[in-house]
Amino acid sequence: RCRQALADMLGETDASRVAFAQNATDALNMAIHGAVRTGDHVVSTLIEHNSVLRPLSELARSGVITLTLVPPDADGRMDAREIERALTARTRLVAMTHTSNVLGLEQDVAAVGAVCRRRGVLFLVDAAQTAGHLPLEPKKWGCTMLAMPGHKGLLGPQGTGGIVLREDLAQELTPLLAGGTGSMSHTEFMPEFLPDRFEPGTMNLPGLAGLHAALGFLMETGLDTIRAHELALTKRFLERIQPMQADGRLKIIGLPGMDNRAGVVSVQTTARDCADTAAELDETFGISTRVGLHCAPAAHQTLGTFPTGTIRFSFGFFNTEDDADRAAAALDALTKETAHGF
Repeated sequence: RCRQALADMLGETDASRVAFAQNATDALNMAIHGAVRTGDHVVSTLIEHNSVLRPLSELARSGVITLTLVPPDADGRMDAREIERALTARTRLVAMTHTSNVLGLEQDVAAVGAVCRRRGVLFLVDAAQTAGHLPLEPKKWGCTMLAMPGHKGLLGPQGTGGIVLREDLAQELTPLLAGGTGSMSHTEFMPEFLPDRFEPGTMNLPGLAGLHAALGFLMETGLDTIRAHELALTKRFLERIQPMQADGRLKIIGLPGMDNRAGVVSVQTTARDCADTAAELDETFGISTRVGLHCAPAAHQTLGTFPTGTIRFSFGFFNTEDDADRAAAALDALTKETAHGF
């Protein structure tokens, strides 16, 4: 039931194409290690999370693959034309995020998918920041693989996640793990059909039961409703902190507006340490943020926010307008305090 619910959410008619994983990192490693062969070339971007960058970098360091990392423009947007220019005759895989966990900027994965389809290259999308927050259309985008966690926007328990695979990849991808599947037990090799080929051992059944319940809530509520609420809070928060940027007290990283944005806002406080600001937001105001490099150091190097990183505010469906207002007011108070030398 959980597999079918996830397939329904992704617009997939064949639920067997959904394989479960421990989390998005597990799913991404399953896709990356399963797809590449010695001598392959892989293209990714400089705004990726370490869940993509580290497995690719390890493979490149060990000489299994060659790796090209394409930079974004000054606002953090990836250009499909630049990704296409990076492709070579040996390129087997393009791997990129749907939305940056630093910027909250949604990338045009459909344009990149069209390039990959035209050039016959596998296309892996990291949907860790968008699954459950907005509708996903892997088939329409031309994804051959799309990975997601269960515990973020999908609202399920930790230790759950999954990947949706193009049907023909059952034979093309090498399983990351091998073991018992309860099927094809007479052979010493993993089954060549989905999802068994990528689900050895006992799955996290209690976690998947929880994920199934969460998916039911999401579908009943509606992803469009969830997205509209999160974006309304994000817009409200941005409007309230923009005067602080005009005063020079903080800097909003990335595009200031709402175009192609998820419910994420990253800022730097200009006159005080970001980590100190985040700690005070938590301890004094009861506001939890994520501060630092967000497991995406290349993104921060590209954006000019390395090594300090940023303070990231993330708005979810259960946040309220009062939460957005209190977060902005707390940030206003802290930056004024520093500016006035109190």
